[in-house]
Amino acid sequence: MENIRLKAALNKEQLQDRLHYRPEIIELHLVESDLDHPDKIISTIRMIQKSGTRVYLHHPMKHKGVYLDIISSDPHMRDFYDWSCRILFDICKQENIKCVIHCHYMQSASSRYHEKMKRQETRKRIEEILSYSKQVFLWEDTINGIFSAQNPYLLSEIVHPLNLALNIDISHSFIALSGSNIALEQHLEALHQYAHYFHLVDSNGRKHDSLPLGKGKINWNMVKPYIGQKDFIFEIDLKDTNYLDCTAMIDSAKYFQAL
Repeated sequence: MENIRLKAALNKEQLQDRLHYRPEIIELHLVESDLDHPDKIISTIRMIQKSGTRVYLHHPMKHKGVYLDIISSDPHMRDFYDWSCRILFDICKQENIKCVIHCHYMQSASSRYHEKMKRQETRKRIEEILSYSKQVFLWEDTINGIFSAQNPYLLSEIVHPLNLALNIDISHSFIALSGSNIALEQHLEALHQYAHYFHLVDSNGRKHDSLPLGKGKINWNMVKPYIGQKDFIFEIDLKDTNYLDCTAMIDSAKYFQAL
């Protein structure tokens, strides 16, 4: 079966479950503590690649239990953000892979996209990370705030001037646009040329629900042509506590393949 593209943690049991399906791509979702052991990350990347599967990394979401924000007022948060990016840049450069990264998550300082100074500060901070490399990081949108489809200035002030490589999460965009497929199509039309990668996830458009494809309200027949031949994964929320059963991702792959 084609288009088996999955996510996993740096966890032996999860990886055994995913590799059983012979996926084309595995995206490794890292946590803060993983970065203390870069050799383990590298050995896992090489193990997966040896099986014929390509690897993407995903930047940790939290520092000391708090969601990251590139313009956080906490200097420790900023230091961790920059340090972690440098670690992952070095790994990606060495292993010739890419890393998905968030500017911020919901309910952060960056959620106030109406403040021009905050938008300008976000762009400046992104430029600092890009000084490492413009080829490694893929910038993912969230469901509200500066780096979301909700921000009418995202393209004109940040993405276009920086020619920024994006990872578009379809469900995040849909939620940010209040569950409108018309607005989602307009958003994809405007930004898909900057998208190097996608997270394919369904949603009812009201909250971060991470549904299997076909279980929400996203018009996947409209979305699929924008994906084209670009890379993606099915980033579905798994129900079992330890995320050892990725059946919901496999079912999403079947749904997408049948469109």
